Amino acid sequence: MRPELERLLRIEQQLHSPAAEWQLQLLLDADLQADAEAQQRLYAGLRAAGRHQLRRELAALHTRLYGPPLGAWPHRIAAWLRGALGLN
Repeated sequence: MRPELERLLRIEQQLHSPAAEWQLQLLLDADLQADAEAQQRLYAGLRAAGRHQLRRELAALHTRLYGPPLGAWPHRIAAWLRGALGLN
């Protein structure tokens, strides 16, 4: 396995089960610490993107099953009026 992949594998294994030895390695290797922090930020971004996508999919499913939310019609009428009056 390439050294970069071995390093990434080691980071991922340790991120899922932190141990005292891992903490020591992070203290001794600044590059490893930076790589581990970058990997944690990447995971956080992926989780946030996944939650955002899930919310959009659930909203679309809800709209398909039940129609638009009750509070949406005033906004749609206002948008239609702005378009009809050329205010957009």
